[in-house]
Amino acid sequence: MAQEQRTARLTVLIDPDKKSVFEALCARNDVTPSQVVRRLIRDFIEEQTGVAWKPGKTPEDYLEETGASKGSTNQLGKSGPSQGLQRERSK
Repeated sequence: MAQEQRTARLTVLIDPDKKSVFEALCARNDVTPSQVVRRLIRDFIEEQTGVAWKPGKTPEDYLEETGASKGSTNQLGKSGPSQGLQRERSK
């Protein structure tokens, strides 16, 4: 399997208290926050596409493989983000 390139940066603004709890939980589980975020992103891609993550695939590869196109509905039958992300936005 190809090695993932970890050169892209993602900046996320979150509540400072939430960040502190997140970092404490990561430390308790002996993982870095970056490892957890990478896992969450990989799981989200797999959940939305139904295709296992493989390094080196382009977004177009995933869309072709799933038959999805821009503006199509996700696996929950709704267009846009998953319910989990919708819940987060309402908080």
